[in-house]
Amino acid sequence: MRRVIIAGNWKMNKTIPEAIELVSGLKRGVADITNIDIVVIPPYTALSEISDMLVETNIDVGAQDVYWEEKGAFTGQVAPSMLKDAGVKYVVIGHSERRQYFGETNETVNKKLKAALNAGLSPIMCVGERLEEREGGKAFDVIKDHVENGLAGFSKDDAQKIVIAYEPVWAIGTGKTATPQQAEEVHKYIRELLAKMYNESVASEIRIQYGGSVKPENINDLINQQNIDGALVGGASLKVEQFIPIVKESAKKGA
Repeated sequence: MRRVIIAGNWKMNKTIPEAIELVSGLKRGVADITNIDIVVIPPYTALSEISDMLVETNIDVGAQDVYWEEKGAFTGQVAPSMLKDAGVKYVVIGHSERRQYFGETNETVNKKLKAALNAGLSPIMCVGERLEEREGGKAFDVIKDHVENGLAGFSKDDAQKIVIAYEPVWAIGTGKTATPQQAEEVHKYIRELLAKMYNESVASEIRIQYGGSVKPENINDLINQQNIDGALVGGASLKVEQFIPIVKESAKKGA
């Protein structure tokens, strides 16, 4: 059975004191949950501080992006080894906001995935369609493009180390959420696509999480879908009183 993973992507929010306050409350609230993976993904400035707070706890730390080179004249970029040094385990790659605002492409996603794996990081690869693509009947074409080209050249073993996050772009930060049936349909499609790229066994092992306005009110219906293995949570991960119920509800599936 695939292990559920709930990750909170803080995006560009929280100073270091605010991050410490949030994680302090989170630690207390989920201390007894050990049957799923719990991840917090702060901004770069708080990574080291939060990692130190979470040593020997049931919460892992992720980063919001990574560069594919280890060192050099790349002003503003952060290398995989730097993330490891800061105590990071997971790294989000190809988030729709990186694609939309910062020129991320399938090619750069692929390079970042390879660099992350080489450094021993666990990548969370984001895929998903925009509203006009869904309304134009191109959602599956977009997903296929993201998955196949993002994972181009990856062996079965490496592919199994990657978490895939399906995030319908039209549901991110909009308050809209894909229905559980819509989300499951795409998750099922991704798993079938992975089976064609690799085999049924590999496809059955890869975790696919849903991202897009996940809240305490909708997590139960989402997490109980057969092919949904967790959630990449945005705004709700910034509030202890919202993120803890999401984690606890998800842990019921992991039981």
